[in-house]
Amino acid sequence: MRKARVYLALLHYPIYNKRMHVVTTSVTNLDLHDISRAARTYDIDGFFVVHPSPAQKELLSEVLAFWQEGFGVTYNPDRREAFRLLSHKNDLEEVKQAIRDETGMEAITVATDARIYPRSISYRDMRNSITEKEQAVLFLFGTGWGIHKDIMDSCDYILEPLEAGREYNHLSVRSAVSIILDRLLGEHWFK
Repeated sequence: MRKARVYLALLHYPIYNKRMHVVTTSVTNLDLHDISRAARTYDIDGFFVVHPSPAQKELLSEVLAFWQEGFGVTYNPDRREAFRLLSHKNDLEEVKQAIRDETGMEAITVATDARIYPRSISYRDMRNSITEKEQAVLFLFGTGWGIHKDIMDSCDYILEPLEAGREYNHLSVRSAVSIILDRLLGEHWFK
């Protein structure tokens, strides 16, 4: 049983594109569904979709309304349950404030990336921290080609890459979220 409260944030800005220009990426339906379902499966305390665009917020609201109030409620009640964890925030500071309001704690921020950083934390150490300490932990997941350097630098930790030594290391964010949640919160079947 874990002691920590665990949250996820899917960042759409500031994000790099493949040319390392700072961009705002689009919300995708697949990310919303798959990450919400993974979050519910692993008993995450909240999943925040971070996007500054009013048009993208409207799109997100329409998707949520369908599954929480519309036809989707009766069509797939499990999806409704998963989407209860999801909320929109305009920026990372709003996410941190929501966690402070809910828990009374300042969240420890843990960025994820496919690259190795000097202050990377291992899965074992992060799992132990989640299991043993009463704290709020916020995992940041980037879209596009990764989270902007300023946000990475501001995080308390950067989780080690899933497979740093592989020649090809560019998973979809929803795949990465599922694998990371299983490593950190899943059954402890490996040594």
